[in-house]
Amino acid sequence: MHQPNLFPRLSTLAKLYSADCWVVLDDVQFARRDFQHRARLAALEEPSQRQWLTLATHLPHGRQSRINEALIVDPGLCRKRVDLLLRQYYGRSPYWSTLSSVITPVLELMAVSDRTAVIAEASTRLLLELLGWRGSVVHSSAHPARAGRSQRLADLARAVGADTYLCGTGGARYLCSDPFDEYGIDIALFRAPTGEGVWTGARETSALWALATYGPQHLAGLLRH
Repeated sequence: MHQPNLFPRLSTLAKLYSADCWVVLDDVQFARRDFQHRARLAALEEPSQRQWLTLATHLPHGRQSRINEALIVDPGLCRKRVDLLLRQYYGRSPYWSTLSSVITPVLELMAVSDRTAVIAEASTRLLLELLGWRGSVVHSSAHPARAGRSQRLADLARAVGADTYLCGTGGARYLCSDPFDEYGIDIALFRAPTGEGVWTGARETSALWALATYGPQHLAGLLRH
């Protein structure tokens, strides 16, 4: 279970890839300091050089706005900036034509939708499909759930028929196992590898860098492993 992220970090993509079902948390509070409307790009030859790619976003209800209520400010301008920055950072990659098969549909969607969550979710789904993921996607807004953090996640896991909840490092800090125990749902902790090579900056920068540097076939093999 994870919020929609714009061209997500490799650590996030790896967690989703490891699951059979992605429950998109689209009706929780929007967080401007998170990755729902932005991605940190790493330079192709020098990944320590980084820049934010951001969808300028308006929150119609202020800080209480939910993710699925957030709106892109000036979608046309945002679309041009996304196109320009991604070409600037990864256009020289030998895998650029493959990356374009993900980026182009996102740009086309921005021409018809001003919903930040729609664009962010699409960018993640297209990356997962490129890497051969065959799981299912559902939205938390389609299922009733209790308000408490752990209770909510347990209710959603039960709603989709899960026998195991895949918990990342962020959720592990607050997760209470009792609601899951009530439903007989196991909790599996997930931590993406760290280090050099393809996993450079995996918890900080968009997975686009790994794809542009090593290619989807190599990355898909690592994720399957």
